[in-house]
Amino acid sequence: MQVHTDATTTYTKRLNAVLAYIDVNLEGDLSVEALSRIANFSKFHFHRQFAAYVGVPVARYVQLMRLRGAARQLASQASCTVLDAALDAGFDSPESFSRAFKRAFGTTPSAFRRDPKWQIWSATFVVPYLSRKLTMQVRIIDFSETRVAALEHCGPAGLVNESVRKFIDWRKQSGQSPLASSRTFGIPHNNPDTTPAEAFRFDICGEIDEPVAPNDYGVRASVIPGGRCAVVRHTGSTDHVGETIYPIYRDWLPASGQELRDHPLFFHYLSVSQDTPQDQWQTDIYIPLV
Repeated sequence: MQVHTDATTTYTKRLNAVLAYIDVNLEGDLSVEALSRIANFSKFHFHRQFAAYVGVPVARYVQLMRLRGAARQLASQASCTVLDAALDAGFDSPESFSRAFKRAFGTTPSAFRRDPKWQIWSATFVVPYLSRKLTMQVRIIDFSETRVAALEHCGPAGLVNESVRKFIDWRKQSGQSPLASSRTFGIPHNNPDTTPAEAFRFDICGEIDEPVAPNDYGVRASVIPGGRCAVVRHTGSTDHVGETIYPIYRDWLPASGQELRDHPLFFHYLSVSQDTPQDQWQTDIYIPLV
């Protein structure tokens, strides 16, 4: 039994290494030959092993990952053309890219850029491997009320990082929420996928144990209320966090018998060091429950 468990763990690590490699090398060589070498499997067996573990063939998974990146690029970068997105996604022409994009997401790249319907896109983007991992890792915990210093970001989600830098400056200047010993949270007050860019609101928060001193940064005192929460961990860039969030509401919540509390979900950022590779970032997503 122990031998079987060890072999399964090794097998899982090898395939997870392939998935991590794909995530950070979307513009590189992601051929079966290259990926089978990463996994240390023979090319002959790699097709079947990957499809059995992930739920879709390797070529399809790679294409979906590239299309995902292209969709985000088109929606967030006004200067990005369909040709730019096509080339970055590894397609030879914008025509072949547009056909693949429409087959996958039911709309053309140009139409998606004008009106990004992320809920439809995320519902379409279902990979059994991702849903299976999510369902197995949901925990229900009692979250303790937490006092935080908060800076509210108002405006496009793509500009949140500018507000993050402002909050970091306050942290350094005030010393009230030291990064090394204070938890860091994010609270989206609405869904960036369905909210007009100018109406999006997001609180950047750092744990505190004393009142927030008057400041010129716009940082104020706030509280994250305590209570029961479903928690699931997202691994990888927070740009893709929606792909972990949507299945919670779509798959886990209806089957769980739980009810939502009237409070926004919130994030606990576990990887705050800039030295952590993006594919290894970890973020706990808290869904408040009754």
